[in-house]
Parts: sequence; structure tokens; C-alpha cells
Amino acid sequence: VFVNGPASLRQVFDTARARGDARFLVYEDERWSFDDVMRRVDALGSLLAVTYGVGKGDRVAIGMRNYPEWVVAFAAVTSIGAISVSLNAWWTDEELAWALDDCGAAVLIADRERIDRTHAAAAALGVRLLGVRLGDDPSGHRAGVDRWDEVLPLGAPLPEVVIAPDDDATILYTSGTTGRPKGAVSTHRAVTQALMGYSCRAAVDRLRRGPGAPPLTTEPAFILIVPLFHVTGSIPVMLGCFASGVKLVIMYKWDPERALELIERERVTNFVGVPTQSWDLLQSPRFAQFDTSSLVSVGGGGAPAPPELVRRVSSSFAKASPSIGYGMTETNAYGPQNGGADYLTHPTSTGRATPILEVEIRDDAGEPVPVGERGEIWFKGPNLIRGYWNRPDATAETLVNGWLRTGDIGRIDDEGFVYVEDRAKDMALRGGENVYCAEVEAAIYEHPAVHEAAVFGVPHERLGEEVAAVVVPLSGATVSADDLRDHVAARLAPYKVPSRIAVWHDPLPRNPAGKVLKRDLRASFDGGGHAAAGRAG
Repeated sequence: VFVNGPASLRQVFDTARARGDARFLVYEDERWSFDDVMRRVDALGSLLAVTYGVGKGDRVAIGMRNYPEWVVAFAAVTSIGAISVSLNAWWTDEELAWALDDCGAAVLIADRERIDRTHAAAAALGVRLLGVRLGDDPSGHRAGVDRWDEVLPLGAPLPEVVIAPDDDATILYTSGTTGRPKGAVSTHRAVTQALMGYSCRAAVDRLRRGPGAPPLTTEPAFILIVPLFHVTGSIPVMLGCFASGVKLVIMYKWDPERALELIERERVTNFVGVPTQSWDLLQSPRFAQFDTSSLVSVGGGGAPAPPELVRRVSSSFAKASPSIGYGMTETNAYGPQNGGADYLTHPTSTGRATPILEVEIRDDAGEPVPVGERGEIWFKGPNLIRGYWNRPDATAETLVNGWLRTGDIGRIDDEGFVYVEDRAKDMALRGGENVYCAEVEAAIYEHPAVHEAAVFGVPHERLGEEVAAVVVPLSGATVSADDLRDHVAARLAPYKVPSRIAVWHDPLPRNPAGKVLKRDLRASFDGGGHAAAGRAG
């Protein structure tokens, strides 16, 4: 571990107080200084602790799109020793209600759309609602909803709380392999050590540039193009900027043309997202109309980047180098990273480990394999989650003697470069979003006309993978792909809804043990994700 790292996130946020009027957050035409942010952090911390009675270990959920108030809420909640629970803004009413109940939230801080989706559930569960940017819409004046701009006690001091490194800090929900999501719980130490790890990697990269490398003449500035409720948006991007005093340009939602405008206007230096977003940027018809010369790094993680994308990034920007990282919610997004010259010479690798991270490739028995051989990738480091919220079974399955089983299959070469080649988990990776097939199958099986269903990922040029399903109706019943999509959309977030659905009239192929042969089903779909002729109805 980094022995001199911050003991808590509160210590990280306290460093921002010395930055004063320096610009921190840019959202549309709003510009928030560090002072602006910290005044609101103190006020919200006071409101939560003094008025709402939130104490150490209590859960405060955040449910909103990318707004400056998300950043304030996260900092305030963790600064008073409470646990910040990130809710996926794309979730349906049912999914949001389930998560509020699962984590036992005392308070939900949410924008208007999430207030609308959760109002009934919050009332039933006794969750206090604090609304952000409610506007003049009548729904923003619901009974039992406090309005941020009316109740925030600006000028109030942040309550004094002693926070230990092993106190819980965050819960981020990650899709479950057997249905409902799992709440990944991180301590203050895990999050702050991940931040130190990123800082270490940046320092190493600066040293490797050498004394003859041209200086970086533009002040660092990140653009936030991924959701704050995801680990990438909240830890390496948002918290990384908070800790290092770097300007953060917030996008409400992804739009490549708007991103290009902001990159030029705000002189953005770092673009961190999923490969899909890098493709979108490069393939925008207006790409050449904007000045992107400020960019020094373009990349991110969440999915493998094809070698052609690495080449295109390297050749399309004046100074930007391609980069990629391999992290998970369970690692606070921290893991092997690849960039610069290493990425050009090893374009299919996710990079090498760093001082606080151990990586091993193990066989089915959990034993390390020789260099170059394939197996499951295991991680160990102080940045790992402590477990899953109220899920000792899932915790024991994933965390073994201090090591994290990633569920990914890969290898390490003799230079230490890690290659991710397959997945052991039954999962589709759609534009950086994990979609666990069992959860989608469970939703499909709720349809009264369905006899069998299998869900899996199929290749997609832009998204990496898209979600596909093969469904067999009950004898005598009929069901269409559109019916099934509407059925799933009413139960799950939009990104989980299969975009390709084939209705079959033959039984699904199974092995002697009765397991559906999804590899065979996947092979029956052509490159466009359509089921082979003769089997589909």
C-alpha cells in the first residue's frame, strides 16, 4: 500500500479547500470553483447529519444524471462517514425501488426524473427525498420532497466526524450473474489507494517520456463523457480531478458533436470513456471542423479496443496518445493500464500492473499457470472491494484469500503485459455496460407465452457487443420479437433489452447435463446479429 496515502475521502476533499477560486466544474454555461463546491459540500453534510440525522454507516443514495450536484453529494455523504450508494440513472422504477430497499437507504438525493420514478417506493420504504434541479414542473413540488435550492444551509460548517480507513465509503451496484445486481462495497482505504495508484501510474508515464520529450503546454482538463454512477466516471475521472485540482468538464449525456465543441472550447486534454465513444468521436462528420490539438490522451476502458482504433487515435490527433485500462467495479476501476508507445507495440494488451497491484493467471483449481498460458485472471491489492452488501455467498465466490476472481480469461506474456481474451461469466459487454444474461433471461421468462429463453452477446461494430436472445414459445402460443422487447423494457434498463431476438420453434440445443449451448446459438447468428435461416420463426 501507499503508506502515506490519505486515510479517508474526507482528507482528499479537504485538500480542495486550498484551491479557492480555481475553476473545478464546468457544466454547460455554469462554472463552479473549488470554493463553490466545498461550500455546498459543507452545507449538504450539515443538512444530512444535523437535520436529517444521518450518521456513520447510514446509506445515502444518489440517483441522477451527470450534474455538479452529483459531485457535491458524493463528497458530502462520504465526508460525514455515511455510505454513498450510486444508483444507475437508466434503471426502471422497479430496479430503483429494489436497490433502495436492498441498501436500506435513509435518504435519496435525486433529479426530477428519478424523483418521479422513486416517489412511491421512497414513501413506502421511509426514504427521505432531496430533489435536485426540479425546476418549475409541478412534479418537482411533490409532497415529501425537499428542494435542494431551498433547504441547503449555505454557510453551515461540515460536522466533525472521525473516519477510519476501514470504514465503508461506497456501494456501487454491478449486474448480478444470477438475477439482481450486487452492491459492491468499498472502504475509504480502497478508494484512496486506487487514487494513489492512478497518480503513481501518471508519474511513471511522465518519467518514461524522458527529458527530451516536448513539455505539455496545456493545463490539464478532463471531459466527463461517462456516467458518474459508474466506477470509471466517479473514481478515476471525478475523484482524480478532485484530488489533483484539475478542471472537469461535465457532459449531461454522450453526444460526439457536443463533445468536440467542449474539447475545443475548454481545451480538454484527457478523454476517458469506452472504445465506442472514441469511435464516435473519430467518425463524426464534423470531426475536422474542431480544434482537438489540446488532447494528450484518448482512451479509457470498459471493453477491449480493436487494434485499428488504436492506430486511428494515434494518427488522427496532433498530440494525443491512445490508452486503455482494465478495471472493474470490484477494483475501483484500477488495474493494468496501457498507453503511449507500449500501446502501439502491444495493441491487443490491456497493459501491465503497477506497484500495489498483483496479477496472476490461474487454472480451474486456482493454481498459477506458467507464463503465456491461458487461465482466469486474479487480482490482489488494497484497492479491492471488501465484499458485496448483504451477499456473503457472492463475496466468498469472488474474493478468495484476499484475491479477486475477475471471471475473465487471459494470459500474461514474459514482459508482464496482460491480455484479456474471453469471459468465464455469462455476460454481454454492450458499449462498456455489463449485461448479465441470467438477469435478462429471468425477465423474459416472466412472459406468459415463453417456454425457453437464452440470452448472449453477439458482435457489434460500434458497441463491441449487443444483446441477443433466442426464445421458444409454449406449445400453441405465439409471441413476436417486438412483444418480447416491450416486455423486457418494462422491467429492465434500456441497455439490457435485447436488440436482436429470434423466435424458434425447435428446442434450444443443450449438452448432456442440460446446459444450453450458447456458443452454438451465438454461431447461428450472422455478422449482423440475425438468426440463421431455417430455425427462426
